[in-house]
Amino acid sequence: MNNNVSPARKRRRVRAAAICMAVLLLLTAAGGIYVGDYYRADEAAVAAFAAEPQFSAIITELPEKGVHVFRPESPAAGLIFYPGGKVETEAYVPLMEACAAEGILCVLVDMPLRLAVLDLNAADGIPDRYPEIQRWYIGGHSLGGAMASYYIDRHADDYEGLILLGAYCNPDISASGLKALSLYGSEDGVMNRNKYNKNKPHLPADATELILNGGCHAGFGAYGPQKGDGVPTLTRAQQIARTAEAIGAFVARNEA
Repeated sequence: MNNNVSPARKRRRVRAAAICMAVLLLLTAAGGIYVGDYYRADEAAVAAFAAEPQFSAIITELPEKGVHVFRPESPAAGLIFYPGGKVETEAYVPLMEACAAEGILCVLVDMPLRLAVLDLNAADGIPDRYPEIQRWYIGGHSLGGAMASYYIDRHADDYEGLILLGAYCNPDISASGLKALSLYGSEDGVMNRNKYNKNKPHLPADATELILNGGCHAGFGAYGPQKGDGVPTLTRAQQIARTAEAIGAFVARNEA
């Protein structure tokens, strides 16, 4: 066998290797930029919410890495919540505190790279840790809500219902017997309305739909404005408070 390689072939191999390395470096850099470009929690806003008197009885726990638990004195139900895509988990602390004040034990879960699509099964095993809670709901904001809909489709027997905030239900759960609540702001400029309306029949016929007049996409969390969103007339505090009240009323109706 002739192992001699012509200089021209060697140059082509070196050039191909260099191109592959350049492409790899570009992809790595692009991935790093994408992952590092996310919406950070407004720490001052989160702290201000936590200082409000109505949240004084809420016990906040970090039982393990990646899980934030908000426990009222006598929870009537439990809610597992998936954050929106590329949003820091802590941005949803005010909403979880407000929902806990409605008598719901709330479990807010971190997502790898802040993308719920990378850990669809983040809810696995959580209800088992709280045997005193008999009825569980799962929900999320935006991408988190979409991923929660996929999860509950596979675990319908373990949950009472689905809660969507600025999100739509991808799988068809219309015949599942589940309850569903869908909320979005009238000024939401991020959620795809065409897909939302197309997927609306995927929800049970008795699903509750609420449009928050003056609300926007980013108003469910404390992370500032979001690219492409509309201009809200509700304050962030107002949207979070109204959302928590709606979730509390939804859960109370189902528990009655």
